[in-house]
Amino acid sequence: MIYSKIKLLFFVVCGLLMSCQSSGQEQKQQDLPEEEIVTINALKNETYQSIEHFGASDAWSGQFVGLWPDQKKNGIAELLFSKENDTDGNPKGIGLSMWRFNVGAGSAQQGEESGIRDEWRRAESFLEADGTYNWDRQAGQVWFARAAQEFGVGKLLIFPNSPPVTMTKTGKAYANNGQSNLAEENFQAFGEYLTQVIMGLQQKGLKVDYVSPVNEPQWDWSDGGQEGTPFWNNEISGIVKALDKALSDENLTTKIDVAEAGKINYLYEQADKEGRGNQVADFFQPESSNYIGNLTQISPTVSAHSYFTTSPFESAVNQRERVAAAVSSVQGLSYWMSEYCILGDNGGEINGNGRDLGIDPALYIARVIHNDLTVSNASAWHWWLAISPYDYKDGLVYIDKQKEDGNYYESKMLWALGNYSRFVKPGYQRIGVEVNQKKLQNPEFLVSAYQADTKEEIVYVVVNSGIKDLRVDLTVDGQAPSINDHYVTSKDSSLESFGAETSAKGVLIPARSIVTVVARN
Repeated sequence: MIYSKIKLLFFVVCGLLMSCQSSGQEQKQQDLPEEEIVTINALKNETYQSIEHFGASDAWSGQFVGLWPDQKKNGIAELLFSKENDTDGNPKGIGLSMWRFNVGAGSAQQGEESGIRDEWRRAESFLEADGTYNWDRQAGQVWFARAAQEFGVGKLLIFPNSPPVTMTKTGKAYANNGQSNLAEENFQAFGEYLTQVIMGLQQKGLKVDYVSPVNEPQWDWSDGGQEGTPFWNNEISGIVKALDKALSDENLTTKIDVAEAGKINYLYEQADKEGRGNQVADFFQPESSNYIGNLTQISPTVSAHSYFTTSPFESAVNQRERVAAAVSSVQGLSYWMSEYCILGDNGGEINGNGRDLGIDPALYIARVIHNDLTVSNASAWHWWLAISPYDYKDGLVYIDKQKEDGNYYESKMLWALGNYSRFVKPGYQRIGVEVNQKKLQNPEFLVSAYQADTKEEIVYVVVNSGIKDLRVDLTVDGQAPSINDHYVTSKDSSLESFGAETSAKGVLIPARSIVTVVARN
């Protein structure tokens, strides 16, 4: 079970008082009455970050699944991208608003000589060994990017895990002995290469909104498990400056996102990676030698991954408070949580090993999303593998590990993310919440609320990890809104519509469920 170290009693003392100023939601134990109705009051004028997008990545299965038979790949695309409902009013998909395109380094062309053992983790490159570009490469991924666009996904981001093998020091797509795999004399060529990829995709009708030139630069990437390379902060600064010039020279509007930190604490402290941490200050404080905040193409965002920081709850909250404080120290800077899946054993709460299509991992990631949005004030939240062939808790949609055809399987993690991504639309603003007139929340009963820019539509997302059904009385500034619909993800439901009707005792929040309520004020 997810909460193996927590007694299966709903009203436990296991929270932490959070800073109201930084998050607007204090994550601390609040005793919720067993039989009385829980009152949830949204505060329209207590406003926090505006949500930019929810996303996921095409790595690495997109290269194969994008070439599967139409019925299969269209079905998967619908699950990820659709904003439509079926005839019963249930969402056909989770309506992602960002798609992440993995720009390969060419390990797939190298085959077994690449040194990357799993061919599913090798990736093609548009850049051939002779220096020419082949825009017929990465065709499966291009198909998914086009499908995302056709479904109305608003943003496209490209990211390389490694520079092309023709530019790396090792001639491979992974590094050696934890050293950067790109020499400084190749920074300009790397920036020009990424610019050419953006222009090549545009020729295919795909507008690239963001480019993220480095990925988890704190890790060694020396084991040949996948494409990857570490970088020092000063190297990242040099790469970004070269890329900024290349984009500007071509009059492109694509913005540069940095720096996909491997853990969120690398944003606010050096931690165990001297010269690779404290990235908010290093990249966005003008007195830093690595300052890039004034570049023309730089996005006013800093990105990091929530890995290894999600358990226990108290520690997760503390680290996210520190992220929020660091980001807020730079005027106009926003934070993106740009990659997550369930890794490690998470303090014994849940283990990443083993595919699980059920509600347990779904509840866990709903808690992670809640904390990332309400504590660290993330304006974007991105999952890792949209499509996974692995026996691991890393996918939204799972597939048979077959390159040409196979079956696909929905997970409850897909629909848990959908409780947010389908209804909390780009531009919606997070607002304050009171539970029983207090800004105190139980880790097993978490609530967040969001409003449209017109302030008329209010979206509540409730995560009930406890073993008891609860009923909630929803208000907005103390006044009852009109409930349009509410959607339940649970053991028995996958973002299922339960309509506008509620009992005299309020909206039912089933035990071990995630519920989204859409209301009008």
